[in-house]
Amino acid sequence: MGAATTALSDLTILQTGQDARLRLRQIAARLDSNRQHTRQVETILAAVRDQGDAALLDFTARFDGQRFAAQELMVPPEAIAKALVSLPSELRLALETAHGRIEAFHRQQRPSDIDMTGPYGERLQRRWRPMARAGLYIPGGRAAYPSTVLMNAVPAKVAGVEQVVMVTPPSKDGSVNPVVLAAAALAGVDRIYRVGGAQAIAAMAYGTETIPAVDVITGPGNVYVTMAKKAVYGAVAIDALAGPSEVLVIADETASPALVAADLLAQAEHDPLAAAIVLTTSDHLLSQLPSCLAQQLEEHPNPATSTRSLRDWGLAAKVDTLAEAVELANDFAPEHLELLVAQPDALLPGIRHAGAVFVGSETPEAVGDYLAGPNHTLPTSGTARFAGALGVETFMTNMSLIHYTHQALAATGQQVMAMAASEGLHSHGESVRRRLQKG
Repeated sequence: MGAATTALSDLTILQTGQDARLRLRQIAARLDSNRQHTRQVETILAAVRDQGDAALLDFTARFDGQRFAAQELMVPPEAIAKALVSLPSELRLALETAHGRIEAFHRQQRPSDIDMTGPYGERLQRRWRPMARAGLYIPGGRAAYPSTVLMNAVPAKVAGVEQVVMVTPPSKDGSVNPVVLAAAALAGVDRIYRVGGAQAIAAMAYGTETIPAVDVITGPGNVYVTMAKKAVYGAVAIDALAGPSEVLVIADETASPALVAADLLAQAEHDPLAAAIVLTTSDHLLSQLPSCLAQQLEEHPNPATSTRSLRDWGLAAKVDTLAEAVELANDFAPEHLELLVAQPDALLPGIRHAGAVFVGSETPEAVGDYLAGPNHTLPTSGTARFAGALGVETFMTNMSLIHYTHQALAATGQQVMAMAASEGLHSHGESVRRRLQKG
């Protein structure tokens, strides 16, 4: 079939790896910058920076339809506690299980300090310290994401952050989803504010009369939130610039077409810009996949988002070998990579770029989204080439400590002076020379 494509059940089917490579690059570049968004975000950031709560309340009324007074932005602590107590027992157990597993995994990430003695008695150290205040952005409004609360708040708490602040857009009635509040209570979030969008990012970056400035902002959001995080970076640290979600499935003849279809739809239902991709050596899978997708879409309670995602950014492609699939996956650097093959461990040594790898047919991406333990906040849009998952280190800084003795300075001082002279920095060398003369 060559470069020809067939849209069956809104999924592009390609028959060669070369065609797949070209299409994958198009998918990776699906988010181009938008100057109109940039101007809007810059206006919002400047207003909140300069006018504080007044601008924040104005934007909340304009974009969320909520006319709050400043003191109404913060969710009362008793409402947060009540949300946890009121949870249905089965859902509370699920959240507690997720919290426990996420916390246990992230405790293993705490970095160790370095304390070493050099050859001349000098003491050299590196110490890790938690940031004082972290700001979490949790998407809201039409949807609720308690898992995102846990994945952002737990590593902050494990890091030892003194105060964890959370912002989330209010729903149409001005409230915050009770399950989101319950997850925040479980994770130990200190303050929650009913505000979203670029204005919420500005408030956490610059501070207002009501919302304190933070040291780091984490959490996903829409294009306005992402662009706002990009703009405030430097005034505050950020985790990453999140793009739309994506999954790439590598499958062989042993993979179930129905399971592959389910995993693609699990990604496609996130967002119309989500990318759902399968690379397979199996003609049978390629032929059966469209009908499996069609059947599962018929059973889906909200198929519109998935259908649009598959139509615009879905891809199924035939490859000659699994090695070729791994090569294409490395080039794409997916957020999520599933290995639905007979011997998944054999592929792992060749995988260089992926946010998270789901190994074997019993490991759907959903377990990673909710409670496996590793963080679900992952690099998107090819950034897995140089970035990784959100972790405890995101909420920490490190500093170096250098304690020289006179013996150490005497042993290395001439080299320091030589290097300073080579760079034309006279006083650098002089600061060493004067100390050596003293001795």
